[in-house]
Amino acid sequence: MTPATHRLPSAGFSITIRVSVIADASAIGRLTTAVGEAGGIVTAVDVVDSDSANVVVDLTCDTADSSHAEQVVAGLEKLDGVDVRKVSDRTFLLHLGGKIEVAPKVALRNRDELSRAYTPGVARVCLAIAENPDDARRLTIKRNTVAVVTDGSAVLGLGNIGPYAAMPVMEGKAALFKRFGGVDAWPVVLDTQDTDEIISIVRAIAPAYGGINLEDIAAPRCFEIEERLRDQLDIPVFHDDQHGTAICVLAALTNALRVVGKPIRQVRVVVSGAGAAGTAIMKLLLRQGVGDVIATDRPGALHRGMTGLSASWQWLVNNTNRDNYSGDLRGALRGADVFIGVSAPNLLTGDDIATMAPDSIVFALANPDPEVDPREAREHAAIVATGRSDQPNQINNVLAFPGVFRGMLDAQAREFTDAMALAAAQAIADAVGEDKLNPTVIVPSVFDARVAPAVAAAVRAAAKGPQLDSMPDGVVRSYEE
Repeated sequence: MTPATHRLPSAGFSITIRVSVIADASAIGRLTTAVGEAGGIVTAVDVVDSDSANVVVDLTCDTADSSHAEQVVAGLEKLDGVDVRKVSDRTFLLHLGGKIEVAPKVALRNRDELSRAYTPGVARVCLAIAENPDDARRLTIKRNTVAVVTDGSAVLGLGNIGPYAAMPVMEGKAALFKRFGGVDAWPVVLDTQDTDEIISIVRAIAPAYGGINLEDIAAPRCFEIEERLRDQLDIPVFHDDQHGTAICVLAALTNALRVVGKPIRQVRVVVSGAGAAGTAIMKLLLRQGVGDVIATDRPGALHRGMTGLSASWQWLVNNTNRDNYSGDLRGALRGADVFIGVSAPNLLTGDDIATMAPDSIVFALANPDPEVDPREAREHAAIVATGRSDQPNQINNVLAFPGVFRGMLDAQAREFTDAMALAAAQAIADAVGEDKLNPTVIVPSVFDARVAPAVAAAVRAAAKGPQLDSMPDGVVRSYEE
């Protein structure tokens, strides 16, 4: 039977279906077969009750989307002797009441502890900080706290869905900060998309935080917001959609090139998507000395001679596309060594990947559906990576941002630099180990406990060492006529 969906099932659309089925030897097999025929993936089968005639089963399975979940349920309902009692969306259940909370670090068990944590003892600490404001980094939550700031204008691949709808993502980000970096983070979700107002608000709340993580703010406004906040604040400002993605991509590419035996200075990279993530990726690759990059977006390849460009696209026009190619994405791919997609689903086919250079590398990172079906890409490319957790070589920002902020907070850094980005990427790449590298393992697992400490140590060292000029203030190379 043809599967009911062409999309790949994932845990993000996991459901638990409680069914009552006539108890016989084939009962469970019929249930799992029906799910498989509908294109779902069974991940757990739990018997919760039974009697002499029936058995009640919780059937947990991954589906591709909400409509696919309905198709799976409908397939079960068609079976003789099956009664579907309840369907639970496991993702919604996980979000009930939010995903984070505040917990005190001191017990406050008696008057003595209360007097030191609050009045009158706290006044002494307040006066010490008033005399030396830098002491706030030692004596308050500023030492270990990050603001996760968004305006809800570019949430995941969902677009401009606003501040309320952005909250679950920001909560998740805060939970990841704590889980992987030991960093206390809190969502700061703003009901404005005015650039000046966002900058003013973040500047005003900055005293409480040791760093600012900008998240899901649409390009090109995100570039101006980050640049101006960096100029105005004495704490690191880090746009994860730009720099976290770029760090992880460079780490993955470093190891992919090790596997195929190509030096980065000799490869040609094609990037689909010249927004926040794509621009940051290309700038970091240029800083690392990549041979050439071609940026593509809706108008095709960005090339010299184009008019009416934003400042960020003009920078790319001036500093990429050595031969000034002016065609479409498919044409740019011919003979290219590397494809990096941070754009939209289903732009390419396996036939397009076949036109790339031998031992090609494909990073199709659009989520949840990549720019090219990874199964088709693997028929032609030596290495394929996606942003999905159910595929090999998942490139996920959680490899970078917890360790980056851990290192910056520990170093009491006042800014984020390109040197930190390059050091973090190298630390992530090296976490795999030469003996572990192969086409299906070019990045460490997001649950590898060694990664965040290694990234933090690299960032601390970079914070103390010689600093590189930060882009886009300086131009790495220029093809401007």
